Amino acid sequence: MYAIIEDSGSQRKVAQGDQILVDLLNAGEVKPGDAVTFDKVLVVGELGGGAKIGQPYVAGASVTAEVVDPLVKGEKIDVWKFREKKAWQRKQGHRQKYTMVKVTAING
Repeated sequence: MYAIIEDSGSQRKVAQGDQILVDLLNAGEVKPGDAVTFDKVLVVGELGGGAKIGQPYVAGASVTAEVVDPLVKGEKIDVWKFREKKAWQRKQGHRQKYTMVKVTAING
């Protein structure tokens, strides 16, 4: 069974047992083993069969996950600003923070 969930404006396809990175939950204050529920489920389906498609969400469907790691840092992204014919350049870095969760159940 699989589901497509919406989290922080992005859509992700998940199946039971998958580990995914989601945007930082509660400023990293969650603890490993805490349960997280995703209620915005767009599609629920079987791998070989049909699917329920929501408009926009499937009624009564949810995905339950367990926190594996409350704070995971993503890759560093360097942003360079440069003005040609001037002696001006600036480098700025950014590292997004995530929470790693493991999908335990898909209901719907």
